[in-house]
Amino acid sequence: MSRVRFAPSPTGTLHVGNALSAVVNRRLGDWMLLRIDDTDVARNLPGGEQGILDDLRWLDVAWDEGPVRQSERADRHVEAARAAGLPQRFDGVMLWRDDGSPTFHLASVVDDGDYGITHVIRGSDHRPNEELHAALHRALGTEPPTVVHHGLVVGADGKKLSKRAEGATVSSLRDAGFPAEAVRAYLEELGLPRHDVHLDLERIRSLSTDVLAGLPDAALAARAGVPEEAADLMRGAHDLVEARALAAAVLEPPSVDSTQSPETLARFAELRAQFPETVGKDEAKAIVRELKAVGGNLRALRVALTGRERGPELWAVLRALPRDEAVRRALT
Repeated sequence: MSRVRFAPSPTGTLHVGNALSAVVNRRLGDWMLLRIDDTDVARNLPGGEQGILDDLRWLDVAWDEGPVRQSERADRHVEAARAAGLPQRFDGVMLWRDDGSPTFHLASVVDDGDYGITHVIRGSDHRPNEELHAALHRALGTEPPTVVHHGLVVGADGKKLSKRAEGATVSSLRDAGFPAEAVRAYLEELGLPRHDVHLDLERIRSLSTDVLAGLPDAALAARAGVPEEAADLMRGAHDLVEARALAAAVLEPPSVDSTQSPETLARFAELRAQFPETVGKDEAKAIVRELKAVGGNLRALRVALTGRERGPELWAVLRALPRDEAVRRALT
């Protein structure tokens, strides 16, 4: 059985490259430890650990044990080194600081040994640590795990993405309105890249469009925070930000009044009053057909209801708006 670990530092939301490591470890590992590598106190951010947990849960990346914080095992790390007769400096690298706190190298190797980690799967930027950690394992009397390095997620210039770059963090992708399934699917597609890969926001957007298109009305509406009757307004959206904007364009009262075609608006009010507070697709389409049959000015009705001359299908607008609100807008 393969035992793996995902070991981020609590420096805020997950970088998309770290998220790739998490997904790869979860896919390839039979058992996964979530370890918080917080030995570098100066880099730790308040709320950083919680941000990581939130990002992993959003991506539906589960772990079997943890979170284990290295800072809470500091005594164990130094004790293991001293029990093995190791000096403070090993192969030219400091194992613990003068204040007795362990460094990243000692803490990582001791934890990997104590938790029986068989495979370490991480980004290629950690490749320089491989030989040192293997030597440290042997010095501590533990078996070095199999180490697998994957390529990094880089920007268009081939350099590692700054967290400030567009789409470089899980939280920025979430804020951009991409559903978690789309981001997870993108990371799964990357697999275990042997070389660096360029972040492809267009691919994420394409996956996002597919995910949203496949959601039932109730699920799509819930994610956008709008009534289920407004779901049809959002069909075709590329992300949830766009979906909310499409719905808001209809649900929010128009900023301008329309006095065009009062006869059409009056007839609409009469028709709409005959149906329940909310209508289904068939009922909404029936109202539109009736207005067409009597030569109604559908553009004028659209303007009265939404303040715009173009937008979603008119029947979708009627379905999204409650009866009283639709009649009020038509007769204002």
